[in-house]
Amino acid sequence: MIPYQVIRNKRDGNKIDKKILKEFVLSYVNGEIPDYQMSAFLMAVYFQGMDSEEILSLTRAYIASGETMNFNRFDFPTSDKHSTGGVGDKVSLVLAPLVASCGVGVPMISGRGLGHTGGTLDKLESIPGFVTDLDIERCCELLSEIGLFVASQTAKMVPADKKIYALRDVTATVESIPLIVASIMSKKLAEGAGSLVLDVKFGNGAFMKNIQDAQTLAKSMVDVGNLYGVPTVALLTDMNQPLGEYVGNALEVVESIKYLRTELIPPDFHTVTMTLGAIMLTLSGVVENILQGKQMLEKKLQSGEALEKFAEFISAQGGDANVINNTDLLPTAPECGKFPASADGFIASFDTTGIGMLGVEMGAGRKKMDDIVDPRVGFRFLKKTGDKVCRGETVAIIYGADISQVKFAISEMEKLVEFSSSPVEKPRAIRLLIDKTRIIQSEQEM
Repeated sequence: MIPYQVIRNKRDGNKIDKKILKEFVLSYVNGEIPDYQMSAFLMAVYFQGMDSEEILSLTRAYIASGETMNFNRFDFPTSDKHSTGGVGDKVSLVLAPLVASCGVGVPMISGRGLGHTGGTLDKLESIPGFVTDLDIERCCELLSEIGLFVASQTAKMVPADKKIYALRDVTATVESIPLIVASIMSKKLAEGAGSLVLDVKFGNGAFMKNIQDAQTLAKSMVDVGNLYGVPTVALLTDMNQPLGEYVGNALEVVESIKYLRTELIPPDFHTVTMTLGAIMLTLSGVVENILQGKQMLEKKLQSGEALEKFAEFISAQGGDANVINNTDLLPTAPECGKFPASADGFIASFDTTGIGMLGVEMGAGRKKMDDIVDPRVGFRFLKKTGDKVCRGETVAIIYGADISQVKFAISEMEKLVEFSSSPVEKPRAIRLLIDKTRIIQSEQEM
């Protein structure tokens, strides 16, 4: 393998042999290929693209660079879910215990906040004592004992992605679909789950702003997962407004607990959670179809079994499970204020990325990798797109570290929420389902 020839072949639009691609990636990870040659290759991929088989080869090369997990020895099926990221997306927090309570193991390697989007690990770590830094042996123990775990990626898993992603970040190649797919799918497939469900978000609060780009990404990830031998399905979900009501680390844990206690069931959040979970149960062979899956999950939610599993999960990873009965044990913002409607009418739209970035500005996310997150701050949206409002009615509650921060956030929120004097249609939470053979548009068909 001669690096120059690999770069030239991809520059000219040729397909790279899987063995050569693997050697190229591993040589870079081992320091035998310099950054400037990998940068040239990444730019060639950005302009020339890759077909599904080539993306699969790149994904396999990433996986081969480090350790993998294997759960074949367990006598129960396993399934995982990945979200491309959004604002208020706390689905993983309730989905994992819901699905695990149905007898399907959920091994979940999650991330921290990225840009304007929140991270599952940051949310869980707002629970006193909760630990996400687990080695592979401990992850397997938890899966065996309680049927789930949520952990951070270890340094030994897919090191190629970490090194190449850092290079993509400074070479303007982050947006390449093949490189995005290889990055996401290598990490998820290295987990060893028996099936995978992808929540691919689109809209002004997602990384994919329009549904066409989101569909392209979703189809490519579904192809790679299935070609790898892991049954994979994607949902395209709307991120033109925050998901559910709460945004912020501890606040989203509060919402998750209220949901599992059946005290607060936001329609959009419930629809996305139940559909993702039902697909996981279907792929795992526990139920025959999505409708049966939703019915099983609903029973686990209403009976309190999912809440019990969540408490068991918190305790097993070192957290204080008493938060289930007393959310005041979570970090709480000392100040709060109300953002009112400026006129009679309807909620027209949200600048969802702007809301996420306002949260980052307040400390809910990171501006730099080593920033310390403030788990207390965030928002609660009492009104969503299409809801009718009266002048002065509370649209959102702001939770801040001090009164000046609350006042600042209220003034900023005026720029991020638009009102209309005419009725506005409420958005559908789920737009498409994509599996290896079909694209389904109607929720009734799912």
